[in-house]
Amino acid sequence: MKNGIIYWDVDPEIFSILGFPIRYYGLSWALGIGFAYLIIKKIYQKEKIPLSNLEQLSTYILIGAFLGARLGHCFFYEPTYYFQNPLEIILPIKKVGEAFEFIGFQGLASHGGLIGIVIAILIYARKTRTNMLWIMDRVAIGSTVTAALIRIGNLMNSEIYGKPTSGNWGFVFERDDLIPRHPTQLYEACSYLLIFGLLVLIYKRATKMTSNGLILGVFLMLFFTARFVIEIYKENQVGFEDSMTLNMGQILSIPCIILGLVLILRRKRHLVHLG
Repeated sequence: MKNGIIYWDVDPEIFSILGFPIRYYGLSWALGIGFAYLIIKKIYQKEKIPLSNLEQLSTYILIGAFLGARLGHCFFYEPTYYFQNPLEIILPIKKVGEAFEFIGFQGLASHGGLIGIVIAILIYARKTRTNMLWIMDRVAIGSTVTAALIRIGNLMNSEIYGKPTSGNWGFVFERDDLIPRHPTQLYEACSYLLIFGLLVLIYKRATKMTSNGLILGVFLMLFFTARFVIEIYKENQVGFEDSMTLNMGQILSIPCIILGLVLILRRKRHLVHLG
């Protein structure tokens, strides 16, 4: 660190096993999923819900989150490329000349992940005849921690960083350039952890009846408002965003914010119970 500037040049790869790279980004995903599971498990235990229900739900969510995040990136941010290279959508490889190289899944969109989780929960809820909003309230609490850790993974990858700062502070991502930039990965991670704390507080004060949809509404409104604002300081991820007034992340956040407000207003008559 020098004069308020942190020079960042972390190798994204921790080590490799038999030529298979183990990266901080993958570790962040694994830790995020693990912590979310433990948090929701504690909630299930508190409410005396069989853990077998959570294990089944977790399988649905894992599949939905990954497929949604991957497809979201491919179709929201780079549709032309992936329509021309469909194999790369589901396989962590890239064609280089006549050969294929392992590159990992470079590109997972949080908005797509949210859509995938919602669809997975919808399928699970219909199959098990469980209240979908009840499930989503509890999953929302754990999801904030997962999102925060994924942004730490982005930091370790020196990706999804911010626009240049005044030059007196910030992160210099040396793997790309020598310009001090907003560490937007940290902005998002800290915001999500604060939201996690608030959701836990709401959950502790709410009852099973009054929490249906309320926690989810607060999550959607705060999470995607934070995302919308932080996008102002973030470099665009793909070239076509340069000509847009709002970038793709902001556009996709607006419906989530509106839905969150609708869910909160729908439950406004219960807010008095949280005082």
